[in-house]
Amino acid sequence: MSTVIYPGPVFGPVRSRRLGKSLGVNLSPVDGKICSFDCIYCECGLNDERRPKSKMPSRQSVREALEARLSAMRDADDLPEAITYSGNGEPTSHPDFLNIVRDTLALRDKYCPQAKVCLLTNATHLNREDVFEAVRLIDRPCLKLDTVDADYIRLVDRPNARYDVKEVIERIKELNGRCIVQTMFMQGTFAGQSVDNTTEKYVGPWLEALAQIRPEGVDIYTLARETPVAGLKKAPAETLERIAQRVENLGISAHWYG
Repeated sequence: MSTVIYPGPVFGPVRSRRLGKSLGVNLSPVDGKICSFDCIYCECGLNDERRPKSKMPSRQSVREALEARLSAMRDADDLPEAITYSGNGEPTSHPDFLNIVRDTLALRDKYCPQAKVCLLTNATHLNREDVFEAVRLIDRPCLKLDTVDADYIRLVDRPNARYDVKEVIERIKELNGRCIVQTMFMQGTFAGQSVDNTTEKYVGPWLEALAQIRPEGVDIYTLARETPVAGLKKAPAETLERIAQRVENLGISAHWYG
């Protein structure tokens, strides 16, 4: 299966289904992937197959590249609607993430104050105080929560360090609702086991967690690109819509993307 490795440290803009015209900020090496998860559906491929040889970009190189791109976009009257940390892995793995966020907010205010600074994260580093502070500064932090089932997480998300989903949920709750929860729903099989998390076994407890977190919104999506392993299938649109309605019934805004 084909996978995507993003150039960096700044790429795009790309047209995001959720964020509009989004300028990407890649804090991972440009030639590979660094992630605390090894999700079987990741568009960037599996960790072992994408080991980088170069280093993470420095804070200075990120700031310079972002300012150059925003300046050019302003001159072209083509400013982004969002500046989004994403790219080849987990953005919050960068050791200088907090200062990079501060730089980005300053550049956003200078060049495109209407744009939102966004983050796509698996939330594994929220236990780091510097990361938690950075997340609280970001306009739209989107936190992955595919399930609350530990066995499913080990099979599909595959953390490569200690990960306790109950502890992560407690940490997310400390954001006091200032976040978006993003969840990948899919069907199919992997390693001879079902990866269908659209059944009540998974959806019910996930809804209970959302009721505790009370996020600003929930983004529900399914496979949109090729995956690095075979056997995975998109969740049907009607299933996503039904799950989204159950989230709405909790009084939480939900959007689904088929």
